[in-house]
Amino acid sequence: MKEEAALCNGFEALYLAAIDSDVTLITGVPGYPVTSLMELFLKTDNPSTNAHGPTYRARWLTNEKVALEIALGASVSGKRALVLVKHVGMNLLSDPLITSVTHTIGAGLVIIAGDDPGVKGSQNEQDSRWYGRIAEVAVFDPVDPYAAYRTLRRAYELSEETRVPVILRVTAGLEKSKGKVRRLPASSTVHPGFDRSIWGLRMVEKHQHFHSKVYPVLEAEAEKTDLNEIKEGTQEIEAEAQISEQKRVERIKGVERIGIISSGFAVSIVEDTLKKSGCYPGVSHLVLNLVNPLPLQKIGNFLKNNRRVLVAEESEPFIEEQIRISGNVCGKKTGHLPYGQIMPEDIEFALEHIEEEKVSRPADFKLIESRKKGRASICEDCPYLPLYNFLRIPDIQVAGDMGCSVRSAPEPLAAVDVSFALGSAISVACGFEKKGIAVIGDFALAHSGILGLLNAASEGYEVLVLVLQNEVAAMTGGQKVPELRKVVEAIVPDVSFFDLDGEEGIEDGDGEKESKSNTRQETGKETVKEIGKEMGKEGEKLTPGSELSDLILEKLALPGISVIFIKGRCRKY
Repeated sequence: MKEEAALCNGFEALYLAAIDSDVTLITGVPGYPVTSLMELFLKTDNPSTNAHGPTYRARWLTNEKVALEIALGASVSGKRALVLVKHVGMNLLSDPLITSVTHTIGAGLVIIAGDDPGVKGSQNEQDSRWYGRIAEVAVFDPVDPYAAYRTLRRAYELSEETRVPVILRVTAGLEKSKGKVRRLPASSTVHPGFDRSIWGLRMVEKHQHFHSKVYPVLEAEAEKTDLNEIKEGTQEIEAEAQISEQKRVERIKGVERIGIISSGFAVSIVEDTLKKSGCYPGVSHLVLNLVNPLPLQKIGNFLKNNRRVLVAEESEPFIEEQIRISGNVCGKKTGHLPYGQIMPEDIEFALEHIEEEKVSRPADFKLIESRKKGRASICEDCPYLPLYNFLRIPDIQVAGDMGCSVRSAPEPLAAVDVSFALGSAISVACGFEKKGIAVIGDFALAHSGILGLLNAASEGYEVLVLVLQNEVAAMTGGQKVPELRKVVEAIVPDVSFFDLDGEEGIEDGDGEKESKSNTRQETGKETVKEIGKEMGKEGEKLTPGSELSDLILEKLALPGISVIFIKGRCRKY
């Protein structure tokens, strides 16, 4: 008896596909938009027995490289694994990913990379599809929930056929999309382990083996899969029921037609725009769910059969860059579509100007001043607000991190001067001309900042490290953070502790209190709200209290490296 199709969103479809694929280990690092996907697994974590699959373990981790390495360990042991990261996390895990391709793996391993077109909750608008080119692995870019289910199911099969990881790229748009998903029979529970015979080859031979035996399998997959299909424009043809069959074929295959190539969530935007406008019934649409390797033969025929072809994709011109040499391709590179997120009006604009080789679209760069009300800022009751205000110390550079501290960089706080990556604050501050300050959250410290601290201590750098210890990953959903104070004390002799909320006062590295109280605790929540309101006033000089401010200035005046753990409870979690 066939199972009824279930209505679900794109992330729910991925959850079902993982269950049905016999995935036994899920690792991930919190971040938009994959956090909500991981939460689906955590709801029924260990032990979780499903009619369609066995038990699995799902774990949040603090570093993407570690997340992939644990998954690789499961893979070589014959267990299917899934790794969930946001797009910037791909930068961290690219090292073991690229090596694993020629080294080979065991059971299926899939990396779901969450991209953020429109930069709703990220530090950049990166496109994870490029990692398919760099690592030379298959990349799926599902267009809707059913495609998401099918692509993940196929990804595990393909991973085991080629013995390399597979990337599946998703966006928040996929999560919001709804569709019916009919589940396929569950996968077998027997999967391959690591084949040690690969050690019979030297690295150069492994590379040659990959390109002669493995990559051709991926190229053949791209050409033959029904996940890459052409949707012919049929509205006009069906309406003209009187035309002959010969003319019908000519319309479908004629070189005078306009075509669109798209992948991922952009497909639904294209389809909806075409249906609603009703002005382009003859447009032929090549839909790609597998985007690396590109089906170049299928695309080549599509380009020959269409006089002008628009490539609609988010965020970068990944497909367009590889095929624009044909000369009849337009998209982001030609100005027809914007970089990043695509909206329906963008598709309409592109089709209206499809005959133009180059299009100059009026720039609409909104200055920060014009969007202050809408942009993310520090919470008005954040315990660290007074600290951020105090950090505007003349002639002292401050390196921030991609946690909450990055929100203190713009006016009116202007507390942090630079911020490049999660966990980077300490290393960046080590490069300052003179001793400066690194403001780093405890999650960022656990993510990768601890490596910068280790290097700073071993090489004798001059830096003051302020660890904002709120014990959660506040930017990504409040996940718990490992306690690293003892680890830091083992690396750095000069470690102090200051509790913004309690009566603990300042402690030295031995845990002995240097004072009985601090003035911050007396301000209370309402006063902190007032501080937030007053930040923009000229000449306002708010501090977190004389003890902490004096401690910061004292440590700045000392040679070498000092660390101050500043504990403050996040009001959101």
